Amino acid sequence: MPAPTPDALSTLTDTLADLTEYLRENPDPTEALALIEPLLDEYTGLPVQFADTLRALARTIQEHQIAAGATHVSLLIAELLTAAWEQSDQHTLHYVLDELRALHQAAESDPECGACR
Repeated sequence: MPAPTPDALSTLTDTLADLTEYLRENPDPTEALALIEPLLDEYTGLPVQFADTLRALARTIQEHQIAAGATHVSLLIAELLTAAWEQSDQHTLHYVLDELRALHQAAESDPECGACR
């Protein structure tokens, strides 16, 4: 697999910034939820992917650790692994998305819901 480039990752973060700006423009909730869905997928979404990326970085640093500053490097690796677990905990955000979608659909089907129109 070819190594990702800083430019490719910059494009990724630019796309996320574009999404944020678009969501600030108040799009239709159905469309907004659909756009966010792949980002919060339970198995392949950002929290899971980022946690795996942090673990892989920690493993890479650990395997190439130099003797000088080994204690400090070990502490930094531990911080990366802690952050990875915190990111992994966010995988449950897909449940929030499911609930928001259900509430939006219920509001759309309720003729008394004037706020959604």
